[in-house]
Amino acid sequence: MKIGRLNHVAIAVPDLARGAAMYRDVLGAKVSAPQELPEHGVTVVFVELPNTKIELLAKLGDASPIAGFLEKNAGGGIHHICYEVADITEATAQLAAQGARVLGDGKPKIGAHGKPVLFLHPKDFNGTLIELEQA
Repeated sequence: MKIGRLNHVAIAVPDLARGAAMYRDVLGAKVSAPQELPEHGVTVVFVELPNTKIELLAKLGDASPIAGFLEKNAGGGIHHICYEVADITEATAQLAAQGARVLGDGKPKIGAHGKPVLFLHPKDFNGTLIELEQA
């Protein structure tokens, strides 16, 4: 397995509309419409940049996996970074063989871009939550 390009940097925000407005109105960026992802417990918007994207994510319901993050970081903050991989099934097998922990049930789910994604335990990657997305 070899990671590919940086797909996005995700920033958890307490107020998605306000966060999107800052990127759109203050920084002049193109911002997508909000997209609810019930399976992931978040609502997202994407800020499109020439070389990557910024994903702003807000909790969707009280059971959202980012609820705890926002409790500890009331103003929001960088939540995870996402790298592309050519084959997520192969990547999952190689990561497991090397002792890296895949979060959840260990199986990829469909992410915001309609492609399989999975998350890697931050304790295995220098305190950084890593998302892998099939390219």
